[in-house]
Amino acid sequence: MVAKRVPVPAPGLRMLVALVMLGPVMLGLCAPSAPALASEGTPSPDSIAVGTAAGTVPLGDSTAVVAPSPAMNAQLVVGSRRVRLIGAARNVVRSGPGDSFAVVGVYKGDTEFLVFAKSGDWYGVKLSETETGWVHHSLCKELDDMEGLEFKPNPRLYSRTGAFLIEGYAGGYAFDQKSNSFVAGGRLGYYVFDRVIVEGGVSWTHVYRPAEIVESLFNLSLEAEDFQMLSYQFMATYEFLPGRQMVPYVSAGMGSSIMEGESEPSWNFGAGTTVYLSRRTAVRWEVRLFHFETGAANARQPHDNVELTLGSLYLF
Repeated sequence: MVAKRVPVPAPGLRMLVALVMLGPVMLGLCAPSAPALASEGTPSPDSIAVGTAAGTVPLGDSTAVVAPSPAMNAQLVVGSRRVRLIGAARNVVRSGPGDSFAVVGVYKGDTEFLVFAKSGDWYGVKLSETETGWVHHSLCKELDDMEGLEFKPNPRLYSRTGAFLIEGYAGGYAFDQKSNSFVAGGRLGYYVFDRVIVEGGVSWTHVYRPAEIVESLFNLSLEAEDFQMLSYQFMATYEFLPGRQMVPYVSAGMGSSIMEGESEPSWNFGAGTTVYLSRRTAVRWEVRLFHFETGAANARQPHDNVELTLGSLYLF
């Protein structure tokens, strides 16, 4: 058997063949990757699609600029309201709304800033993408309307003058601050002025205290309480923050307490807070002290009773 000899290419020829075969592979590894298309198929020259985080934005005959995605912790600016510094060459910007805060920078006149907040006489301004400061209103001029920019936790909403209110309430009643009883009642009121309400009301409670030994200065006595009491009152109420959502108030008035067949004159005063859930509905919690006397003319006994209630009211 005679072996057939296969011709071996020369070394230079073998290198050329290797370059020809590996060339496309090397070019594919080194070339930049093509952008992924938003949809299958080849887009037409007049409609190039640019992929973004929010989706695909088609670009027609004109070039569109896609807004970059906001940074994860970017500070939001309320609107685009601006101020311009009008002071001399050195306008002080502080870290907070007050002269006691540290100085964060000194800026020349005619410098403009975006405003993101307002606190009293101070504007919160954006110094850069990551820095903010506060400048006094005397050092700057408003270039835009700043109405509604200042944050007010309990702003005045409207006037309630001339409105009527009706309330129902319930709670606890401590007769002589010794017994705890349930109390329920209602009131009708009228806003004479924005701060002043006149009210009339009636309440009922069942006073009950088991017999117990009470020690006095001279002897021991057995005391017990078990009776029903009806009270009516006429009061004037003064509100400290009229027209707002949360309204604290004080109140005082006179009335009468009817118990065990006797009617005794009384006076009362109290304080509380009304929280308006809407323009016409609200909840009110209140603590009130009632004082009256009982007994024969020559042996009057004073009573100081505390009432703690929670109620709901409606304006009409």
